[in-house]
Amino acid sequence: MEATPAPATLDLPAIQALAAPDMAAVDALIRRRLASDVVLVNQVAEHIIAAGGKRLRPMLLLLAARALGHGGADAHQLAAVIEFIHTATLLHDDVVDESDLRRGRKTANALFGNAASVLVGDFLYSRSFQLMVELERMPVMKILADTTNAIAEGEVLQLLHVRNPDTDEPAYLKVIERKTAVLFAAATRSGALLAGADAATQQRLHDYGMALGYAFQIADDVLDYSADETALGKHLGDDLAEGKATLPLIHAIRHSDADTRARLRTIVEHGDVGAMPEVLAAIAATGGIAYSRARAEDYADAAERALDGLNDNDAVAALRGLARYAVRRDH
Repeated sequence: MEATPAPATLDLPAIQALAAPDMAAVDALIRRRLASDVVLVNQVAEHIIAAGGKRLRPMLLLLAARALGHGGADAHQLAAVIEFIHTATLLHDDVVDESDLRRGRKTANALFGNAASVLVGDFLYSRSFQLMVELERMPVMKILADTTNAIAEGEVLQLLHVRNPDTDEPAYLKVIERKTAVLFAAATRSGALLAGADAATQQRLHDYGMALGYAFQIADDVLDYSADETALGKHLGDDLAEGKATLPLIHAIRHSDADTRARLRTIVEHGDVGAMPEVLAAIAATGGIAYSRARAEDYADAAERALDGLNDNDAVAALRGLARYAVRRDH
């Protein structure tokens, strides 16, 4: 019996080329709808939008819609909504985390101050709701309203775990669900909804987005202990400095001997980034990087499985490729 051929998968350059015309339309719409007669709003918003980034979340919406045969202006507008929500969370995150570097550039709060960053984040949230209302699609509004609320809960949940050495893997995953995965899932489910997909297909795309969000964030947290700082575009050890126990460190605390565990707990409680060499040694000794990468791969595999049953096309191949890219990138 012949083996079933593996489904087609695109690499990142091919995915970006496929999405480029739609992404150009989204970028143009973002710049038009960012405009405000308040100069500081324009300056702060332009700074963070111009920083670029992967634009992964709006791309996911466009690809999900395209996978099901849909494209056009409504998809572009909803993709812009997703990016505005994401950008607002970045502005607020950097204030809470007291970050001064993102994607290799000064953060908005470092340049313009915390007050301006928080208020322009609020502007982006409210602008996203204006764009949503214009689409007059109540199911879409419900998804995104629920998602925005969950993200806010995730921010508070993460705050409760700052400098908490008792943060375990289930608690860590709950933060990822609220802070990262729900927006990925909202993007892919909304794309399916725009395409008029049935409930089962919408659920498939939702499940894909959730699993991809987990894979992406765990991989991101691994990079904070293993990446090249220049490629990463932020300081290594930022999570530790902010008192965040992410999966490589959680694994090390759980599997170290009693003395090392006590030392790691103290490091987390103090956000002692100067102890990074000790932390890296403990993570290496317990296989924390390999364990975390394996967990990220598990979620990437789950994301791909969620696409089984969809008709293969270039957009589905792109979604499969993003699941692999999420866990194999270096920044």
